[in-house]
Amino acid sequence: MNLFGTGRRRPGWLCINLHPTRVDVSHVLARGRARPEVLLCDSYRKEGDDRATLTRLRRELQLHRYRCTTLLRAGSYQVLQVEAPNVPAAEARDAVRWRIKDMVDYPVEAAMVDAFLIPADGAARAPQMFAVAAKNETIAAAVAAFNDADVPLEVIDIPELAQRNVARLYEAEGRALALLAFDDTGGLLTFTSGGELYQHRRIDATIGSLENASSEQRHALYDRVVLELQRSLDNFDRQFSQIPVAKLVLAPVPGAEDMKDHLATNLDLPVLWMELSEVMDFPHIPELREPARQARCLRMIGAAMRDEAGQGGA
Repeated sequence: MNLFGTGRRRPGWLCINLHPTRVDVSHVLARGRARPEVLLCDSYRKEGDDRATLTRLRRELQLHRYRCTTLLRAGSYQVLQVEAPNVPAAEARDAVRWRIKDMVDYPVEAAMVDAFLIPADGAARAPQMFAVAAKNETIAAAVAAFNDADVPLEVIDIPELAQRNVARLYEAEGRALALLAFDDTGGLLTFTSGGELYQHRRIDATIGSLENASSEQRHALYDRVVLELQRSLDNFDRQFSQIPVAKLVLAPVPGAEDMKDHLATNLDLPVLWMELSEVMDFPHIPELREPARQARCLRMIGAAMRDEAGQGGA
């Protein structure tokens, strides 16, 4: 979501994500490159509160010289599918705001709303949009530490669009791609084609629950994931039958290496492990070759790939 004006600084985007005990930072060059290059992907231990840590990193990493973005946390916003209003593009956001007023459990006047089109499905139905809504207080809280530390936060984005940015690197022309990734907040399944997000689904299984489960618990989780995937694939096929899903790409799940075989056995499409070195370069970050690091950095890297996907966010 473009919530702030932008200015020219160092090329590429820098994603900064605040967590309870650490700050994750990723810098990616993508524009004009067949293979994006990850120049920085690191985590820094917090020393003091968010403001103190960002102030320190501003000095150490010269954060003020970058175009900075951050990701909203899962559960702090809603993505709602609505009929696209028949108004000029400049008025679409305001029109969508009133279209979702009965779909959120707080006054829509107290929300920040953005929207982006879902590609046409070929059916004779009205165009659809995704509306992204977050409470004003949520946005204010996300921005506050950056403002206090004088770090130029220009964009706030969402994980669904960050994952889309990575997914496009694995797409085949004219086909859809399903990408499933897990992190500390849960699983996220996205369906993309031509660099556009068509559908998404949250799955209630964190990377930690998969890593720490017993063999019996893990396979029960696998069965739940299979059920969610089957439902999502069926739904996608009903809505976008003209774009067949070519494959499911699965981000690494440390401790659950047999998940791929389990999914492949129960799904009627190829299932492949994601390997970032196949689609992007990171010659100075050898730790990104580790599956666990790839899994935890996937969306942060995607958020910093805005130029690779046109503008990355809505």
